[in-house]
Amino acid sequence: MATIARRAPVGNDVLERLKSVVGPAGTIDDPSDIAPYCRAWRGIWAGDAPLVLRPANAEEVAALVRICAETGTAIVPQGGITGLTGASQPHEDRSEVIISTQRMKRIRGIDIANDTMTVDAGVILREIQQAASDANRLFPLSLGAEGSCQIGGNISTNAGGNQVLRYGNTRSLVLGLEVVLANGEIWNGLRGLRKDNTGYDMKQLFIGAEGTLGIITGATLRLFPKPSDTISAYIGIESPTAAVELLSLLRSKLGESISAFELMRRAIIDLLLTGVPGHSDPMPSVHPWYVLMEVAGQGEPGTLNAPLADALGAAMEAGLVRDAMITTSGEQARKLWKMREDLAEAQKSAGGSIAHDISVPLSRIPEFIEKADAAVAQAYPGVRHCCFGHVGDGNLHYNPIRPVDWTYERFHAEYPNMNKIVHDLVVSLGGSISAEHGIGRLRLEENYRYKSPVEIGMMAAVKKALDPKNIMNPGKVLRG
Repeated sequence: MATIARRAPVGNDVLERLKSVVGPAGTIDDPSDIAPYCRAWRGIWAGDAPLVLRPANAEEVAALVRICAETGTAIVPQGGITGLTGASQPHEDRSEVIISTQRMKRIRGIDIANDTMTVDAGVILREIQQAASDANRLFPLSLGAEGSCQIGGNISTNAGGNQVLRYGNTRSLVLGLEVVLANGEIWNGLRGLRKDNTGYDMKQLFIGAEGTLGIITGATLRLFPKPSDTISAYIGIESPTAAVELLSLLRSKLGESISAFELMRRAIIDLLLTGVPGHSDPMPSVHPWYVLMEVAGQGEPGTLNAPLADALGAAMEAGLVRDAMITTSGEQARKLWKMREDLAEAQKSAGGSIAHDISVPLSRIPEFIEKADAAVAQAYPGVRHCCFGHVGDGNLHYNPIRPVDWTYERFHAEYPNMNKIVHDLVVSLGGSISAEHGIGRLRLEENYRYKSPVEIGMMAAVKKALDPKNIMNPGKVLRG
């Protein structure tokens, strides 16, 4: 795992200047109160920082960044601390201050005619979903951490989720940004435009940049018509090949009404049922793989039942479906999607896994799973295969679980070698080693291994242009 060149700890004079900007309400300097801001959600990363700053608005962020730019003080921008790759944790040398957007919680406005919402970066994702719903609109970004993650962090990591198939990832949902640049200037790009052909699309530089180019303080988001009819289906299938062919057939019959299409291996369902309380097997018959899908539309409730049933019937006649159930209530659908949400807990209950958040072209999903299973089993006899994910956009969570007779420590020590086995295969199939979690510190060196020198050079040039002093989240995404 990557490190950066050591810097000197932040001086007390700088800390006092920073505190004066935000006052006592925006300052956390007690080590015991700082500690939770330095630990990653999964506990892999634990750094140290002398100060957490919680500005109330973009102007206070800008004032803080100007001091940091003047003094060469490194900054770790931070949202809900739900990331999985170490991008929002400080390093261990107390050379960085944390700037948290926790207090920036305004929903600045909703424009119904334009189908947009403008928000502060610190608004919780679920609150944005609810505000959209209250306005009879949909903000479709949805993921397991939506009750605690912040929209600024979602944008900074280009978060994905279950509905990317229909609506795209976060990059597709952002029309405008407000960003504090590394020199302390505020760029106001909060334009709710679908078309703007006046040069470089600057907002795209900050989406997915993980806080390495600037601090996102506000965003204008796309809204969509709120579906009036939503149905889920749980489908037993033979193989990943059947899943890919099933998606193609269903798309030809149901079009853009398919909003989610998740693939799950039976082995992870078994671990869920035995290791996580509150779940029961939805289907009496057992199948090697399952698809959990959702269709949504604007018709009267129940409108989609017949088209979905007809489409699944055609798929069954084509030999792609072994069994299927269509939900008859919202509660039944919620239980199915709670199963999908709790698959992370299922892995933990089984003793832990080595996670890979990868993507490959849809057509190569079956080949990837077959080859990865064989390669991992050969290297680690007794490993338990675990694979699930958003097959509709090619994003799989391929997370082998430790053999039952191995300790967690022994298995975790194989992290680099396991990653290399899986990621070498992913790249050979034209895929990506990070589909939605980002690079952070966890995948930094692998990013250098798999990206071409030309691409790394372009990224480094952008970084140097926008952050010449390298104070914005140094050592994340890029070395240094």
